[in-house]
Amino acid sequence: RPMSGRRQGDEWKRLQFVNALFAQITGDNLYLAQQISRAIAFSLPELERQAAETPELAREFDAAFYRQAARLLKQFCADGQERGFFHWDAANTRHAATPLFARAELMAGLRELARFREATLLVTNLRPALVPTGRRATPRRKREYAETLAFIRELAAARTSRHTRLQLLFL
Repeated sequence: RPMSGRRQGDEWKRLQFVNALFAQITGDNLYLAQQISRAIAFSLPELERQAAETPELAREFDAAFYRQAARLLKQFCADGQERGFFHWDAANTRHAATPLFARAELMAGLRELARFREATLLVTNLRPALVPTGRRATPRRKREYAETLAFIRELAAARTSRHTRLQLLFL
């Protein structure tokens, strides 16, 4: 069955995410990234089917896909112990994306990553936490989002050893 433009766009977005997250495995080979992406989607068949039938569920499928990808990379990094991985979900709690809570959680993650020469820090749901879906993207919310992005980048730069190659991903 042919895919709609929206589904193709969503699939392309997930493929780019997988390629960036698993860069040490894929080496920018989109075929390998596609295989990983399909394997992750294969683990979520019922949700994928529901999302294809009901476009409103696409956001839930994306969230489950990203959680599964993060779990897979965390498992991969734990096995090799050569690369560190930390995932911070800004939507964990209602206050997670506020500077005080964000700093505390990110500092814990950066401490965990400090022993690695290569590491990935994945930040998910920051935009939805600060600019909720269905709510107006006011100038104040947009400014808070931009300031939080800058804060996370600066914190990661300041708290990461210059000998560590940190990959910072926002999703």
